[in-house]
Amino acid sequence: MPDQTPNQYAMQDPTKQYPQPKFDKQPQSAPGLAQEMDPKPDHGETSYRGFGRLAGRRAIITGADSGIGRAAAIAFAREGADVVLSYLDSEQKDADEVVALVEKAGRRAFPMPGDIGDEAFCQRLVSHAQARMGGLDILVNVAGKQTAVEDIADLTTEQIEATYRTNVYAMMWLCRAAIPLMQPGATIINTTSIQAYQPAPMLLDYAGTKAAIVAFTHALAKQVAAKGIRVNAVAPGPVWTPLQTSGGQPQSKIPDLGSSVPLGRPGQPAELAPIYVLLASQESSFVTGEIYGVTGGNHLP
Repeated sequence: MPDQTPNQYAMQDPTKQYPQPKFDKQPQSAPGLAQEMDPKPDHGETSYRGFGRLAGRRAIITGADSGIGRAAAIAFAREGADVVLSYLDSEQKDADEVVALVEKAGRRAFPMPGDIGDEAFCQRLVSHAQARMGGLDILVNVAGKQTAVEDIADLTTEQIEATYRTNVYAMMWLCRAAIPLMQPGATIINTTSIQAYQPAPMLLDYAGTKAAIVAFTHALAKQVAAKGIRVNAVAPGPVWTPLQTSGGQPQSKIPDLGSSVPLGRPGQPAELAPIYVLLASQESSFVTGEIYGVTGGNHLP
């Protein structure tokens, strides 16, 4: 397979920039670890360069141990931000690597394991950010639960509730707690999905949560615009993360993950990080209430 950490800044063929199908099946128990994936995802560990666009900012990133959240944490640190890292206890091995990368970039990392599906933990997470960093400028909601179920008869109430608590309730709880701490110029970045617009039949609950995130983002952006706070969302297509290999897709679909998008491969987390940086930075000062698609060519409406 091609080099997993190419120079993102050199002109090249995007269809061949990162590994392409076929991949090996690689089942993991949810939520999974990036360390156990083959090929390992590129989160920007060696490829992302910072330019000081978030100097002195203070951020919370959920799902910061692996995948898109990890890529955002690395990028934010290299752009000059301190970061509170939120993740599950079972993801500590991946999170330890992120802490080291943030600190290597010369910024402060504040790890806080716990379940964002618990309202009290969401409040503690924001309070932790206030206590350790003295305030909050950026909230990035990335963490999500995705479990493929092919027949609605097998979609349990327990799974529906867990998916909505992680993907929707937690986002609302965190935004509600964070906004009183935010000054004009602060930003909130949510993470929806192409599934909000082109839902797969085996992701009924997940797709529903991602559609809810779209509506919430549009509405909250209008509500807080007068405060000088911007709210946007990123809508990824298929991305090579543990979310996919640990039950987000059936193992039968892993070998061909991403093959159906026009670019013919799954995205890498490092390819999404620059969008989160843009939306967090003052460079996007006239952008709010928008959904940014990063889908490999499958268009959003």
